[in-house]
Amino acid sequence: MIDRRGLLAGLATTAALAACGRGGSAHTEVLRVGSQKGGTKSLMLASGALDGVSYEVEWSEFPAAQNLLEALGSSAVDLGLVGDAPFQFAYQAGSPIKAVSAQRTQSRIDGALSILVPARSPVRDGKGLKGKRIATTRGSVGHYLVLRSLMASGYGPGDVELAFLSPSDSRAALQTGAVDAWSTWMPYVAAAQAEGDRIVVDGRDFVQGYGFDVAPESAIERKRAQLSDFLAREAKALQWARNHVDQYGAVLARETGLPPDIARATAEKNVRLRVPIDASVISDQQVVLDTFRRFGEVKTVRPIDKAFADHI
Repeated sequence: MIDRRGLLAGLATTAALAACGRGGSAHTEVLRVGSQKGGTKSLMLASGALDGVSYEVEWSEFPAAQNLLEALGSSAVDLGLVGDAPFQFAYQAGSPIKAVSAQRTQSRIDGALSILVPARSPVRDGKGLKGKRIATTRGSVGHYLVLRSLMASGYGPGDVELAFLSPSDSRAALQTGAVDAWSTWMPYVAAAQAEGDRIVVDGRDFVQGYGFDVAPESAIERKRAQLSDFLAREAKALQWARNHVDQYGAVLARETGLPPDIARATAEKNVRLRVPIDASVISDQQVVLDTFRRFGEVKTVRPIDKAFADHI
């Protein structure tokens, strides 16, 4: 029987390095790719998308988009996949990054992004969160979900108290009663449910399902060929994942240490396909930015269309 105690704490590893395309000379080009826990690395390994790659891929692993975006902003990594909300949050804060590719879920997926409460909580829906303390990561899709839920309930920024914490600290705070709810994403949602927590707000009704491959401007300038090749391989891997959930989940479990059932649920709920960055995508991102601005979370005014790179 799996001991699920400490399961979520184990998801918070902040830097685990590995490499693909081994055996190259000292002059082999290196593309440094950041992966959120259970993200790009597992997808690419499971699908075999990097077979025959002519450059070395060096992986760095992060517990949340905020940490990955900090690494991208400092050019510590060359590429990383993040949700639309954290990307806009970081870009508007002045980070020298741009989106180089877009992905989107093809249907509304239950439970991929959620606000959770302990099993015995009296809260049953978004309106029940008024006056409660909610943990999430600042600038994350979880943060964005809280704001959208407040708007839907007719509430303002003063109607809840936000506690900005890492995923592992959020889980600990929920367990000890230091917070009343936690707004988070997969695989943390599935792991929390396995430990008895329940969903009171499902993000399927509030988010648009976008993810963006983001690169620092320095990498776009110096490593355009490697970025283009990797993104093409990633697009094929996304197609593969739609029809190979079991295989994807098995690799995900091995790479993350997640129990197989939670890994499979994560693989199933994280399926996206690549989409072109066009006017409709940028218009959808304006909604994200306007939401953050409405609640005073973003005060800068960088032109949103400049957040996206030319064709890579």
